[in-house]
Amino acid sequence: MYGGIIVLLIAISPYFFYVYESFPSDSQTWETSFFTITTSYANIQVYFWFLTGKIVPIYLLLLWFFTCKNWWHWIIMAPLSIYIFQLWSLVNQSSSLDEVEIYYMFPVMLVLVPCVYLIRAKIFNNIQGNDFEKFEEDLGKKRSVWDQITDLFR
Repeated sequence: MYGGIIVLLIAISPYFFYVYESFPSDSQTWETSFFTITTSYANIQVYFWFLTGKIVPIYLLLLWFFTCKNWWHWIIMAPLSIYIFQLWSLVNQSSSLDEVEIYYMFPVMLVLVPCVYLIRAKIFNNIQGNDFEKFEEDLGKKRSVWDQITDLFR
């Protein structure tokens, strides 16, 4: 049941992307009886093209994040947060679209990467039957950069 719903949600994602074509292409202002949107982009259709270009990947990454059963699924938050920062600057109609998000990503990655690595270490520690004293002792050993890199993939 849930698998069919997820497949349907993924299958309709291209239609979400092309929704921008239903917006007016001759004006920078779009008025409805509920709200008015004014943009600094060439026209409303271009603005919504950018919006759907950010919303659809967020939508798909969220689907992937919530349906993934692997231990590493938290790392999906990295590209997801990039798209969210880009969407935020687009909604605020910032002139530096897709330029400064990497600076906002640095603190996110400083937290996310070590957490994911520690989850990995804990899982593999339990699988291999090691205790945490041995694990901490192993972390304290002096190793070359190459040894540390190869240790990440064992």
